[in-house]
Amino acid sequence: MYQYTEFDKAFVRARAAEHRDQLARWQAGQLSDDQFRPLRLQNGWYVQRYAPMLRVAVPYGEINAAQIQVLAQIARDYDTPDPALLAEAQATQDKIAGLAPKLTTNYGHFTTRQNVQFNWIPLDKSAEVMELLATVNMHGIQTSGNCIRNTTTDELAGVAVDEVVDPRPYAEMIRQWSTLHPEFAHLPRKFKIAITGASEDRAAIGWHDVGLQVLKNAEGLIGFKVLVGGGMGRTPVNGVVIREFLPWQDIMNYLEAVVRVYNRWGRRDNKYKARIKILVKAEGQRYFDEVETEFQEILERDGAPHTLPQAELDRVKAGFVDPVLNLPENTDAWLAQAEAQLSIEAAKTPAFARWLARNVRPHRNPQLRAVSLSFKRPGYAPGDTTAEQLDAAAALVNKYSAGEARVSHTQNLLLPWVRLDQLPALWLEAQALGVAQPNIGLLTDMIACPGGDYCALANARSIPTASAITERYQDLDELEDLGHIDFHISGCINSCGHHHSGHIGILGVDKDGKEWYQVTLGGSDGKNLSGAATPGKVVGPAFSSFEVPDVVEAILDTYKQLRVNTGKGKHEAFIETLRRVGQDPFKAAANAARHPAAATETA
Repeated sequence: MYQYTEFDKAFVRARAAEHRDQLARWQAGQLSDDQFRPLRLQNGWYVQRYAPMLRVAVPYGEINAAQIQVLAQIARDYDTPDPALLAEAQATQDKIAGLAPKLTTNYGHFTTRQNVQFNWIPLDKSAEVMELLATVNMHGIQTSGNCIRNTTTDELAGVAVDEVVDPRPYAEMIRQWSTLHPEFAHLPRKFKIAITGASEDRAAIGWHDVGLQVLKNAEGLIGFKVLVGGGMGRTPVNGVVIREFLPWQDIMNYLEAVVRVYNRWGRRDNKYKARIKILVKAEGQRYFDEVETEFQEILERDGAPHTLPQAELDRVKAGFVDPVLNLPENTDAWLAQAEAQLSIEAAKTPAFARWLARNVRPHRNPQLRAVSLSFKRPGYAPGDTTAEQLDAAAALVNKYSAGEARVSHTQNLLLPWVRLDQLPALWLEAQALGVAQPNIGLLTDMIACPGGDYCALANARSIPTASAITERYQDLDELEDLGHIDFHISGCINSCGHHHSGHIGILGVDKDGKEWYQVTLGGSDGKNLSGAATPGKVVGPAFSSFEVPDVVEAILDTYKQLRVNTGKGKHEAFIETLRRVGQDPFKAAANAARHPAAATETA
């Protein structure tokens, strides 16, 4: 895991001190709300529906046990609103749609951008929190605002068996290049980069402003396939390839050109049309040509200032060497014995066997495994974790994963360095903690944003819908029979829950001040089973909140009726059946599930 340099550490501490000064001046009336707003936002401090929200950066998802412990401390000591505010917020929620779930405090939330959020920290405590984060080299820099945001990657980066090149050193160099880049501090709109080095795209690069795939060409040279113009929101667009192969040494110079042309020509008169996807869609080849011209000028006119030397790559790579693990020397004999013992344990305990099949993934080192702790369970919103669970998770990370974990794109926590013979013990402890649900990749391993329960931008609440589906589908045999399904929920068109890329997507919409939900089918984030990244198609008129679980069940029942067996007790995955037969049968089933009282409504 990369270690911050002394410069990085001093930089993060200086930002915390700067925020303390800005906060004091705002509290003293020396800065107006309008003046203070961009200052707090550049450090990840939003003001949401009821209270401030802090977004903490977790660059490319890597996090250590000490950092998780500090996040637990923040959840426990600071994520606590004034009781009167909490009571007022709960009363407001109760009026929105009758019985509402209890608003939770003292917790963190794993996001789809591999960050961590808190929803109840008072602004007058924000300086203390930033200083606490700085003690473990954490911050909220560029988790907000019209700048280059936190770069994301595959949670299996560095350990995946299908990995061609480890993308983490390049992600780290992008972090260093982009942090407070003076030219790109006020872009037309926020800008997101994702990078993968594996054959399977688990980083959803096609859905980003810039998507990067590190690869080797036929000559064995390392370079990048570069995609630009992807994004969700009001206009879902997949990124298009602008370079099939760019030598790795030039990636920063090329990114400079990509973002500079966007900064020059991106719309600033309409924030809904300000993302790079709109520029690329409108200008097409003209945009590509301008990027290439700018790139050549950077190389020739400017002297290629961001060309990466081998020595710098080697320096950064040194931060990503494997941790020191106590592994046996007699690999083959030990491995055979460990695998045999696992088989015995799995045969004795079906629940353990199910967990092995779902939550445990192969590792490039056959003596190790990568293990997902599932933060998708009844009683919690997807991605939510209490202070106590964070503390316990930190202990598991220390004990079983060399002190390192990853926040995943799917809002879970992954332990990448688990010894094969320690899987039974880890399973028992994860069970006791409540994060051993064997549902990774299944329907209840859903993605969901916080929605209208917390977010001021949301049209509808995501959490009650997620809870209803989670409670309805608790039978593990039924979940396994349904198989792999990407189920994504967003509370508004901003798509923080990535509904566009869900095999089944749910989007909250507003109709005359009431919560309604559109259903989309056939989306993909780009993983192998799902094929190329593509947005789902809307099933039809929106459904009321109480209809959504029945609609989802009707869609899944239709799938079970239409799927075909593929041999050896296997059958088509949901997305395969949907693409084979088309949307019409599913659309008909969804509309047949509509409640009579809502049959004439549209939204």
